[in-house]
Amino acid sequence: MENYEIVKKIEDFKTRLRELKEAIDVDALEKKLKEYETMMNDTNFWNDSQNSAKILKELKSLKEQSDTIHYLTSKNEDLDLYYEMHKSGEEGLLDEIEELINDIDQHLSDFEVKMLVSKEYDDCDAIFEMHPGAGGTESQDWCEMLFRMYKRYCERKGFDVEVLDYQDGEEAGIKSVSFVAHGEKAYGYLKSEQGVHRLIRISPFDSNARRHTSFAAVSIFPSVEDKINIDVKPEDIRIDTYRSSGAGGQHVNKTDSAIRITHHKTGIVVTCQNERSQLQNRERAMQVLKSKLYQLEIEEQNKRMKDFTGDVVENAFGSQIRTYTFHPYSLVKDHRTNFEVGNVASVMDGDLDGFINAFLKSEYNQR
Repeated sequence: MENYEIVKKIEDFKTRLRELKEAIDVDALEKKLKEYETMMNDTNFWNDSQNSAKILKELKSLKEQSDTIHYLTSKNEDLDLYYEMHKSGEEGLLDEIEELINDIDQHLSDFEVKMLVSKEYDDCDAIFEMHPGAGGTESQDWCEMLFRMYKRYCERKGFDVEVLDYQDGEEAGIKSVSFVAHGEKAYGYLKSEQGVHRLIRISPFDSNARRHTSFAAVSIFPSVEDKINIDVKPEDIRIDTYRSSGAGGQHVNKTDSAIRITHHKTGIVVTCQNERSQLQNRERAMQVLKSKLYQLEIEEQNKRMKDFTGDVVENAFGSQIRTYTFHPYSLVKDHRTNFEVGNVASVMDGDLDGFINAFLKSEYNQR
């Protein structure tokens, strides 16, 4: 690495770190940390378990920010020192300098992305609803492939996946699926996946091996049931029970434990069949319904729906946010950010960080 490249990197790191410190307000952060630590030393702190859990969660987040800032500041000082020693003629430092540059760059990039998921509700769990577009078996198979992709992404991030409803396709794939991704800032990261996803490939279901285009729609909204108080009156809904159709053993297949709730005024329909009892399915479905009603209420009051779920688009050609091309070449391209990856297999195996990070950065730049 040439000296001018090193100098350019050092200046870039200093600028990025300064902007992060200004955005966070380090002095206010340190003051808040001391306040929380004082509160935890109070003998009455643990009496209110709900409040203490909330404070502990925020304390953990603030501590991570503080530790990262201190780490990056220290590493930048080390980089300055090593470079000055290198300029003065000391040999054998270039490898250490390059290693420091790579380490700082990686930590800075990761931290910048974390700071981008700090909007309201970004720390919530993410509720997914997925539906295949027109095309029958082709689109249903594509929907199942996307479902697997998101499950693999969640595994990579340490998120837990809770399936609420799963409807098998007639020949292959799935007709619909809804699930919750539980994890730190799950909605903040996964909100970028809202929209229509397009697949181009040689169809395994076509005996003539022709190329097909398939679509699947992904809807995502934050799970906010523990943060809101939505009153759902019994006369406003219809609750239907039916026999679960997904896998799950003899109990699931032989009892009418699945629940479908229809909200008359809005037409919202929520289904849940994952739990083993009708009561559990009903409680889970009500939680999802309240999240949807709250989301709708926000839209009507202040037109902020776009912040939560993006634009509602047609599940067909011309409305896709991302195209996955398997043939005649290998490429996944996001049409909102122009970010693309040539390794389709890695993307389908859950490697979505590049797309998500590009979306978050573009969203920040549009503010």
